Amino acid sequence: MKRYFLQFVVVILFFHSIQSNGQELLANVTIDATQLPDIQTGTITDMKQTISRFLNDRKWSSDEFLTEERIRCNFAIMLTRGQPGSSLYEATLQVQATRPVYGTTYETITMNFFDKTFNFELNVGQPINYNDNMFSSNLSAMLAFYANIILAVDYDSFGKLGGQVFVEKAFNIANISIEAGGGWATSGDPNNRYALVYNLNSQMMLPYRNQSYIYHRQVLDTYLKDPVAARLKVIEMFKVIKEVNKLVPYSILIRTFFLSKRDELINIFRDSQDAELKMLAFNLLRELDPLNTEKYSVLTR
Repeated sequence: MKRYFLQFVVVILFFHSIQSNGQELLANVTIDATQLPDIQTGTITDMKQTISRFLNDRKWSSDEFLTEERIRCNFAIMLTRGQPGSSLYEATLQVQATRPVYGTTYETITMNFFDKTFNFELNVGQPINYNDNMFSSNLSAMLAFYANIILAVDYDSFGKLGGQVFVEKAFNIANISIEAGGGWATSGDPNNRYALVYNLNSQMMLPYRNQSYIYHRQVLDTYLKDPVAARLKVIEMFKVIKEVNKLVPYSILIRTFFLSKRDELINIFRDSQDAELKMLAFNLLRELDPLNTEKYSVLTR
């Protein structure tokens, strides 16, 4: 009887350990190798599985995530250069993450970033080694960097500066990876990885990050309940971003925000019956995101 009781306890503890070890990310990894016609299919399959396991099987925080709470994200890798038999690749990466909106089936984009220098080395069958405080490889550093950025913007959307611990982790990764060059360069490219995390960690960008929380929790999560009040909060957000834009012109963080939210913002104001409010929204949007003025012009019709 005692033996059976012990077996029962072991089973309970086993399932508890599974439930309490919930990983944070639910990453979908795709690899486009159409520009490398000589690369073997097995190599691509192994690469995809290795990167997927690294992102999805690793614990990136001390928090526990239920399966349905995991952050949905996409890592779209395009291989642009590589030689048969070589483990060195030049590539680009489009990384995108989403967050569910309360009370709906809609998911809003929290991150949408293009990395034009996602270059790495990976042998078939080789695991990806990673250490928080040591540069192991460009691939492990880049993947860990984006995992922490995804967590940072997600946590920021649920609490004011809620993702700061992940911003600091990503900033640390960027700093210990500087000697690798490329997207880690601290100058010369205002759109690279270092610029992204530098913006996130900047004191001047704190008002913007606070607005991210307001936008997601007090606008999107409550929009169906009170769309009029939600629109007014968006207008106030635009005004705050306008002031931040004066301090940090052409910030990659603000540009990626409008890249992610452009259609969403249009939809928020499109159905408003307040013509004056729609015109105010249009004028602010064309000032903050001038390259897309034509798209925002639908608010004036």
